[in-house]
Amino acid sequence: MASLAWLLIPSFAAIGAAIWGGWAARDRTSGDISELAGYARFREAMEKTPSGSDAV
Repeated sequence: MASLAWLLIPSFAAIGAAIWGGWAARDRTSGDISELAGYARFREAMEKTPSGSDAV
């Protein structure tokens, strides 16, 4: 039974490493378009001239 445990520990580690490797290599470009559009809106808002009200 002890030999089975010694074989299962590296097996679980290999499976965990494979899952983590797949998760780390996933494609994360899906949200870039909306983030860039939000950044463009932010830049446009910051470049606008003040409306004339002197709020302090």
